[in-house]
Amino acid sequence: MYAIFDNGGKQYKACIGDLVKLEKLSGKVGDSVEFPIVLLSDEKGVQVANEVAGLKVKAEIVSEGKDKKIIVFKYKPKKNERKKQGHRQPFTTVKVTAIGAATEEKPAAKKPAAKKPAAEKAAAPKAAATKAAAEKKAAPAAEAKKPAAKKPAAKKAE
Repeated sequence: MYAIFDNGGKQYKACIGDLVKLEKLSGKVGDSVEFPIVLLSDEKGVQVANEVAGLKVKAEIVSEGKDKKIIVFKYKPKKNERKKQGHRQPFTTVKVTAIGAATEEKPAAKKPAAKKPAAEKAAAPKAAATKAAAEKKAAPAAEAKKPAAKKPAAKKAE
């Protein structure tokens, strides 16, 4: 069983117990975090969209740190213009503790439809009858028309 979840504009694949390296998260080591599931694969098959709407990936923050340094070197020829910078991207490592845990929101009970006044009820069948009559009149007119004849394709000049 695995899940694909969103964080920081990127998608990550995770199984229960995996350590995943994410963009820097606000939180301390030991805090619990949740991420929305995009895709879930288990013994039932692959589920996406509405099938995984309320499901979450629960994880615990394990550590925080910085990646390896990258060198940013800007150079303009013939101008004696050189700029050297370094950058270390911060990250957070999380351990996945649960996938699709019971955090689903229960759907709200449907409210019964409001009753229409008697005047609207009487008008509704009349409107339906006039609509049906108009459609019957339009149907023979549509059948009487013949489809346009197709023109032969133009020959290519050689």
